[in-house]
Amino acid sequence: MSHHSGKRAVGGFVAGGAIGALGGLIGLGGAEFRLPVLKGVFHLETLEAVIFNKAMSLIVVTVALIARSVTILSTELFEYWPIALNLLAGSLIGAWLAAGSAIRMNAKTLDYVVFSLLVGLAALMIVQHLANPGPTAEPMLDDGTVRWVAGFVAGLGIGAIAAFLGVAGGELLIPTITLLYGVDIRLAGSLSLAISLPTMLVGMLRYAGADAFTVLGRERSLFTGMGLGSAAGAVAGGLAIGLVAPDWLIVLLAGILLLSAWKAFGDARRN
Repeated sequence: MSHHSGKRAVGGFVAGGAIGALGGLIGLGGAEFRLPVLKGVFHLETLEAVIFNKAMSLIVVTVALIARSVTILSTELFEYWPIALNLLAGSLIGAWLAAGSAIRMNAKTLDYVVFSLLVGLAALMIVQHLANPGPTAEPMLDDGTVRWVAGFVAGLGIGAIAAFLGVAGGELLIPTITLLYGVDIRLAGSLSLAISLPTMLVGMLRYAGADAFTVLGRERSLFTGMGLGSAAGAVAGGLAIGLVAPDWLIVLLAGILLLSAWKAFGDARRN
């Protein structure tokens, strides 16, 4: 390993550890925080950062889904297959179309799109915290055609956002599953992961034709270091949940995300 690759690996481990710890504390994969870091600290082009982020998110979601299967059995999740199918019908299409659009966009336009979506996610984190519907909620709509259409449209938007940012989309999927279908938030987390996995795979297949896909081979050291750091950080963050007052933690992290996005995508605003 060259000196440059070694520095990238160490830097990736440290950044991945910090991001993983944040994700572990609030129950997210941390991909929202990872994207501005990849752009602003490691100086990847925006499309490269999105593809790198999506590959990393795939690993995190796969590991998380396996880990959660210890407490939430797949047979229990299978009972909710109509919900997963409803959201997947939209998210797979949204991911495919959005990834194709991202490949064709010029760099400046993509910067604007990604920055706007990151700001929107930060705002959503704050709104969700303030609204705090609790572990369960009554379904917003009764089972039927109208709810199926609402689920399809929601999936379409979630899949598109996940493809544009390289995230798993849990911040959007979990409240959608909880509020639209009235599912317990614990089950909603696992359902979210089960829906995210095929959605991200579709996005990755679409990105495979882009020149920027070569970033995964060129940045192997960074990817390995960040992957290991993310895993270690997620464990540490999860263990530290009881040591940190949660009341305004999400609001604080949303503020950090806003500042990171503003710094990383500043060129798009100035030019």
